[in-house]
Amino acid sequence: MKIENTKAQMRKGVLEFCILSVLKDDDAYVAEILGTLKDAKLLVVEGTIYPLLTRLKNAGLLNYRWEESTSGPPRKYYGLTETGKLFLKELDTTWSELHNAVTIVTSQKTTKK
Repeated sequence: MKIENTKAQMRKGVLEFCILSVLKDDDAYVAEILGTLKDAKLLVVEGTIYPLLTRLKNAGLLNYRWEESTSGPPRKYYGLTETGKLFLKELDTTWSELHNAVTIVTSQKTTKK
């Protein structure tokens, strides 16, 4: 088993949550979303993010709008819908519970029975 595969699967498991979190305060276009994720060392490429954004939009969690750019073609800005905001709130709670559970398990000393 290769560690890189496991690490990639762990990142994929939280990517949708992270994308929604990036958009919680303000709309953003793909380059901004990618930059935020890359700064956090999530190692995401454009080929990964577009299908995720489409899936989140189709699920009613995101919407988008086109905005003219002063430095090129129009940009597609993504934002959370009301449903997306509620979904993110639930994910925040779930993440907190999961983080706490994993911390408990991984910090326990092993005991032999």
